[in-house]
Amino acid sequence: MKICVLIPALNEEKEIGRIVTEVRAKGIDVIVIDDGSMDQTGSIAKSNGAMVFRNDQRHGKGFSLKRGFAYILEQGYDGVITMDGDGQHASEDIDHFIVEAQGKNMCLINGTRMGDPKGMPFVRRATNRFMSWLISCLCRQRIEDTQCGFRYVSADILRQITLVSNDFEIETEMLMKSCRTGCRVVSVPIQTIYRDEKSKIRPIKDTFRFVAYLWRELC
Repeated sequence: MKICVLIPALNEEKEIGRIVTEVRAKGIDVIVIDDGSMDQTGSIAKSNGAMVFRNDQRHGKGFSLKRGFAYILEQGYDGVITMDGDGQHASEDIDHFIVEAQGKNMCLINGTRMGDPKGMPFVRRATNRFMSWLISCLCRQRIEDTQCGFRYVSADILRQITLVSNDFEIETEMLMKSCRTGCRVVSVPIQTIYRDEKSKIRPIKDTFRFVAYLWRELC
């Protein structure tokens, strides 16, 4: 399979070089969308072997993913693994997605941290379990960790769905619209890694955007 890793990144100069180097060592192409970073994220990613596209200012994770998906389809990749640039996703876990994706066309393979969530802060764990239950109900299939952005999406899925979200709610939109194509979401275990990184999620604004997205979908 011809696959690549897509990383939307905002001010991730601390970890992005290591991540790109580790993924490239696997012989996998890396595409980084620099979402208007104020540090050296883009230049470090490029110097370590990534193809880098820069947004002129912060547009959001969803905007960056959509830009990356468009490029990936243009280049004829069979699928893409999305991962974060802050070090919360372990590059060695990429192998789980590749093994599961072999021989599959219409598929979405979602990482799950919930098998061993002991490193996850309690509030985030509780919120994640509730959101995963809610979105699983809406998707009419069990998805263990709907808030995880570490996932594999086949190009066939991306061609069939139209994503409109520009920020973190795109994770949910991708799941819901993929499920509507008849896709069964497969979960694979990944490591739970939390250090001292600061979350990019803006609690009030992003919660409002998420609720607004669900309202549009349900109405």
